[in-house]
Amino acid sequence: MNVPAISFKDDDGKVFPDWENKTIGSVLSIGSGKDYKHLSKGDIPVYGTGGYMLSVDKYLYDGESVCIGRKGTIDRPTLLNGKFWTVDTLFYTHSFKNCLPKFIYATFQRIDWKNYNEASGVPSLSKSTIEKVEISLPSIDEQTKIANFLTAVDEKISHLTQKHDLLTQYKNGVMQQIFSQELRFKNDDGGDFPEWEENKLGEVSSFFSGGTPLTTNKGFYTGDIPFIKSGEIGANRTAQFISESGLKGSSAKMVLKGDLLYALYGATSGEVAISQVEGAINQAVLCIRSKLNTYFLLSYFLYKKESILQTYLQGGQGNLSAEIIKSLMVPIPSEQEQTKVANFLTAIDDKITATQTQLQAVKQYKQGLLQQMFV
Repeated sequence: MNVPAISFKDDDGKVFPDWENKTIGSVLSIGSGKDYKHLSKGDIPVYGTGGYMLSVDKYLYDGESVCIGRKGTIDRPTLLNGKFWTVDTLFYTHSFKNCLPKFIYATFQRIDWKNYNEASGVPSLSKSTIEKVEISLPSIDEQTKIANFLTAVDEKISHLTQKHDLLTQYKNGVMQQIFSQELRFKNDDGGDFPEWEENKLGEVSSFFSGGTPLTTNKGFYTGDIPFIKSGEIGANRTAQFISESGLKGSSAKMVLKGDLLYALYGATSGEVAISQVEGAINQAVLCIRSKLNTYFLLSYFLYKKESILQTYLQGGQGNLSAEIIKSLMVPIPSEQEQTKVANFLTAIDDKITATQTQLQAVKQYKQGLLQQMFV
């Protein structure tokens, strides 16, 4: 029987008819977007493969539509409703025959569109390719039940995403107030803490970076020592491991779990995290061991990240260095106030992490549904 692993029944408790195999082109009409640059600004949203762009004064389509990228991002279908304009790198659907837009949206989400990529460079799809893709359709009534169920899951995902974003914005706002000293904490007796001092980070911290064992020596990469690269400074597992001989035969250096790690260059330049593992670092990672509360210093670096990058990596060019980091002036409260700041921000981080965990769980739950509720 052509039925999914998880299926619905009608309102009388009866099994719905078998699903029918169709090509997308037999049930959908597909249109392509157009150049929008000649249009004046208005109140109609324009969508491209990257999402919402700007507004124009006329619309290309009005109603529910499922959009899919024609070039570039081809694997992120979007459900739109209302008046909109799409750019020429986006396809949109209309004239749905015996199928619901929300059901088609879910169907498009479970298709691995990268398997239909037609280009060796920028990923591309053509209208004719999309039209030939086979999908399975249940009755309209069963489509409605599936779409309503998945819409409820999507609403949960949207709620958790919004909650995560709001918590992140709240933390950023609080850090602004704390490090500008607009927000101060009180001691346990309700009194004021001493005024903050300011020192060069190099005067209150020690630093070292690592190196990379010779990549042509395979024996250096057969051990069990986590090899932490700049993109893995906050990860609980690394992609590569090195041996004791690799560690001793290179300038790689060991860091402890709980050390503060700073990415000096590469795509993650300016990122900072507390190491989750004991392992070796390469030359793009700086280990900072400070007299300051580790989480307090971490928070300060997060607060100053964009300022540091704009000051020392103008136009995205150049590298950060240990000397630059050592020269940074850091506002320093008393040890007790550092602890209060760290505890306060950690509590917010715990809420952000909990929300992120919930969000990932619901997303994984939805992916499971997409595999089991469709044929």
